[in-house]
Amino acid sequence: MTGAHPTARKAALQEVPPPQAQEGEASPVATPDRRRGSDSGPSDGRIFAAILRVGLKALLPLAVVAAGYAGYRALVASKPDAPVRPQQEFAYAIKSAIVESGDYQPVMTLFGSTVAGRQVDIRALVSGQIVETSDGLREGGQVEAGALLLKIDPIDYRTGLMELKAQRAETRAKVSEFEGSLAANRQSLAHARDQLKLAEIDLERAEPLAKRGAVSERTVDDRRQILLQRRLAADEIENNLKVWEARITQQQAAVRRLDTAIERAERRLAETELRAPFSAYVTEVGAQVGRMVGSNDKVATLIDRNWIEARFNLTDDQFGRIVAKEGSLAGREVTVRWMLGSNAFSYAAVIERIGARISSATGGVEVYARIKSPNETVPLRPGAFVEIDVPDTRYEGVFRLPSTALYSGDRVYAIENDRLVTRKVRVVGGIDEDLLLEGHLKNGDRVLLTRISTPGDGVKVSEAAAP
Repeated sequence: MTGAHPTARKAALQEVPPPQAQEGEASPVATPDRRRGSDSGPSDGRIFAAILRVGLKALLPLAVVAAGYAGYRALVASKPDAPVRPQQEFAYAIKSAIVESGDYQPVMTLFGSTVAGRQVDIRALVSGQIVETSDGLREGGQVEAGALLLKIDPIDYRTGLMELKAQRAETRAKVSEFEGSLAANRQSLAHARDQLKLAEIDLERAEPLAKRGAVSERTVDDRRQILLQRRLAADEIENNLKVWEARITQQQAAVRRLDTAIERAERRLAETELRAPFSAYVTEVGAQVGRMVGSNDKVATLIDRNWIEARFNLTDDQFGRIVAKEGSLAGREVTVRWMLGSNAFSYAAVIERIGARISSATGGVEVYARIKSPNETVPLRPGAFVEIDVPDTRYEGVFRLPSTALYSGDRVYAIENDRLVTRKVRVVGGIDEDLLLEGHLKNGDRVLLTRISTPGDGVKVSEAAAP
């Protein structure tokens, strides 16, 4: 049947009659699905074979890996045990120092600049043409106190002074003239009063005689008339005396006024010569021979070369620390250093004052120290960048240690029985590269100086041998 032709096979199937269906049963009908199911047997076998081949290929590498791991475990299990050495404690090789408390005064090195302690703008005091200038009146020049800076043409001021003196001489002559007239009138008044007295006596003699008839009444009247005339003359001379005294007072006031004007004119004449008020450096020169200048025109700027100051800032902490303990900064001696290349020049200075305002930009206090001798060695001028060594407050009973001894900012390690022990400390200041500490240290403690990676209580250390 398997080898028969498909057409013949199909015909044979069609010839077989279907079974008779019983009453009440449905006739079986061959569906297309059932026909396809009966024909799919060989395809399922092929699919199963393919799946089996793929599974074997996947499991084979896993089997190889599993076999290798099993061999490794067998080798490890059969390895002989290595000999175990007893664990030894590690000890750091360090350097240490015995500490002793003491009193120290650190020096703070600050930075600042030099400024002029006294600086003035020299201005012409009178107007006129400049006829002479000093050799020092030029940019960067130096002048001594009292030296002539420039001279303004004095002709107008000299002639004005001479005219005032002539007026004063004339006025004084008038005073002398009026005083002479006053003296003559006083003498005339004395004579007039004598004559008045004689007339009074003559009248007193005539009146009794007239009563006795020895003289006529006319004679008495004549003598009364003479008395009145002489009294009038005396009163007139006395009034003239007051006029002459008033005139003299006026002329004396004129003399005093002229004296004042002459003094002013003499000063104006002296101001035609402008002189340096102090020894100074000259800058911002604006005067030359032949130039016309007016009163109050700027001639130059003078910087007092004997008054140079160092200006620097102290932080709030530094300022508060010193002031809280010592009360004031004024009078504190400092050292100013001016670095010129590899050369350093030192100047002694003293703090004179602090700034009028607290500096919000720098968060500190501005301080001024006057340099005692700014012209020694190399003259120091304003604008130089300088270093200032300022003595800090004095610390008593503190310990001085290198900065390498401090850990975490608040502890050092003492060494007891070759093991580290923590000591809490507080940094109060510094000297050079060392720190000043106070806290739980005591005299005679041996303190770790070397930096190690894992410090702590109980860590074993040993003193490093000296090279």
